[in-house]
Amino acid sequence: MPHSMPATVAASGDNPLQGVVDFFSSPLWRFLVDMAVVFAVALWLACAYWVYKDARRRLGDRLLLVVAVLTGLVFGPFGLLVYAIVRPPETLAEKEERELEVQVLASRLEEERCRFCKTPVREDYLVCPTCGSRLRVSCPSCHRALEPEWRVCPYCEAEVRGAAVFDRL
Repeated sequence: MPHSMPATVAASGDNPLQGVVDFFSSPLWRFLVDMAVVFAVALWLACAYWVYKDARRRLGDRLLLVVAVLTGLVFGPFGLLVYAIVRPPETLAEKEERELEVQVLASRLEEERCRFCKTPVREDYLVCPTCGSRLRVSCPSCHRALEPEWRVCPYCEAEVRGAAVFDRL
């Protein structure tokens, strides 16, 4: 009996890996390959779409937007990775909000404030409306607000007598 076994194997086929070869030529394998291709194409297009959506929020220049989208479309996931590395760190809306905050802070620094209570005051105020401290003196002739170091009123050319005394009313 031991001599008949090799004859049986030889009779059934010469290739011991015939089952593997049959699997790779089967419709199941072809279906799996087709699904992998569809998945790869979908991933490729999804990467390009994500780059487009993100670049539209971050880039103001149309040419840069086209370059970013083409990078995502041509190079797929690798283009997405490159775009993610070089993209601007903030969106256009965040950049605009930050610039507005800087403008507000700059305007707050520029506006005049009372020396005592730090309340914002206008340049024509003689006294602080909050604490009542004297901010300026008025011209004896035209009654406009004058800075303490002025000796002559720039509006009516009247001389201002003596140094202004700044105290609380």
